[in-house]
Amino acid sequence: MRRALLWFLLIALSIGVVVMLSGGGQGTMGNFSTNEFASMLVNIGWLVLIGGAVIAIFRDHLMKAIEAAVLWIVIALLLLLGYTYRFQLRDITDHVMAELAPGHPAESGHTVALARSQSADFQINTQVNGRSVPMILDTGASAVVLSNEDAKAIGLPVEMIKYTVGIATANGHTKAAEVTLDQIAVGSIVERAVPALIAQPGQLKTSLLGMSFLNRLQSWEVRGDRLVLRGYP
Repeated sequence: MRRALLWFLLIALSIGVVVMLSGGGQGTMGNFSTNEFASMLVNIGWLVLIGGAVIAIFRDHLMKAIEAAVLWIVIALLLLLGYTYRFQLRDITDHVMAELAPGHPAESGHTVALARSQSADFQINTQVNGRSVPMILDTGASAVVLSNEDAKAIGLPVEMIKYTVGIATANGHTKAAEVTLDQIAVGSIVERAVPALIAQPGQLKTSLLGMSFLNRLQSWEVRGDRLVLRGYP
């Protein structure tokens, strides 16, 4: 069988070469010119020859070679799809993270969405003056209120400030200090020079994201278990 295939290839290649060398492309064979027909025979011969050689080399591991080739093709296609749709995949990842990890913002342009936590609050991972500060949404607070510990962590001089502003907390009425924060960011929404208050030590466990930040947004709303914030472009 192998000898018959080899003789077939040799005859096909010989016919192709002879036809190309003779006649200078004159005449036809069916719908092909003699040169076209000869070239086709030569190409078929080479294709069969190379294919036969590959099969002969990998005949003992042919299925493994095919599986490996298919695997690499699939990996290449997945990488190509991932790169092509990288921005859409990032949005999907943000939305999944927002559901699995309350406080993680799902961003879309200047719109940020957050999921409600199991405690029924909206826990929000904010950046205050470039430092990470977890906060709770409090629409009843007229301003952003930082716990004394968070204020100290972001570098505010809590030892030098004066607590002169009266506020109401879960522990009753107390005093807070007025400050202006350089920057508060929630995902892609960034607000600068935001008025805020600093609570006295031990008066507030978690900082509050209040109306001095929310009033600067284009809009904000609560849709069931999702908080949607829209900033200005």
